[in-house]
Amino acid sequence: MRVICVSLLLAIGICGCDRKTSSKPDLAFVTNGVASFWTIAKAGALAAGRDFNADVDIRMPDGVADQNRILEDLLTRGAKGIAISPIDSTNQIEKINAACDRTILITHDSDAPDTKRLCYVGMDNYLAGRLCGQLVKEVLPDGGEIVILVGRLEQDNAKRRRQGAIDELMDRPADPNRYDKPGNPIRGEKFTVLDTRTDQFDRSRAKQNAEDMMVTYPELDCMVGLFAYNIPAIIEALKGGDKLNEIKIVAFDEHDATLLGIREGYVHGTVVQDPYKYGYESIRILAGLTRGEKVLPDGGFLDIPARQIRKDNVDAFETELKANLAAGGGG
Repeated sequence: MRVICVSLLLAIGICGCDRKTSSKPDLAFVTNGVASFWTIAKAGALAAGRDFNADVDIRMPDGVADQNRILEDLLTRGAKGIAISPIDSTNQIEKINAACDRTILITHDSDAPDTKRLCYVGMDNYLAGRLCGQLVKEVLPDGGEIVILVGRLEQDNAKRRRQGAIDELMDRPADPNRYDKPGNPIRGEKFTVLDTRTDQFDRSRAKQNAEDMMVTYPELDCMVGLFAYNIPAIIEALKGGDKLNEIKIVAFDEHDATLLGIREGYVHGTVVQDPYKYGYESIRILAGLTRGEKVLPDGGFLDIPARQIRKDNVDAFETELKANLAAGGGG
């Protein structure tokens, strides 16, 4: 009898192991480019893959055509779930919907609200833009002239960040659906947004844009960079023009050059997301959905709020950042 019981327990154990192995889903985390921001998100995604027993493929595309190609490749391979940050959500609706018909798909960082995606993981980019505008108000209490530098405005997150910052500076009531088209100065009682320049993730062009702004607007008071890599480009341009401590800088994200600039005083502050959680929560949700678990957030939006980082909290933030990167190691 004992032999039979032991044999039965061993059989159950083996079956249990087989079930765990066979239920290990093939998931993908697709970014909207290559940047230090995504290195942090990658750490979170890999950590979640270990915690939730999933294989995680990290893809960092070079432009919208490459992102579409990656999406098709993942579908052909039979990926059980995909988390994607769409580069051009409006013109990718058909591609994303087709993917939704073939696999589990969610968005992160930048949403595609008009598609069939199951949920969005990230922050409210419009509110984050208003936080950015608050930082500009702090560093220029009497108002001034600013320019906005960003990778591209086709992305939902970029549009909303820019609009939030503009609305805050113009002291307008909140309206996430408002959109001031670039091309003409936007003037308020105290602030003027002179220009918005895009670079399409081209680092050399990002620096050139900052250099052009110094020449075009000699009375410029502040440059606002909405993507992580915009800030080192701005810093380099201002150093070259000997205006590093003359033109103020307000940032987005947590590039090493941004954090150093905050500590040394030539960057006033930055609005940070939590890319580690973007990666971690995206994979947690996908892994749960593949197993039939009820993990979708209420309303289809998992809000991971933005924060303002200034000189008084930059060291604590950097300690947290290093811990998150370490947690993703070994993946």
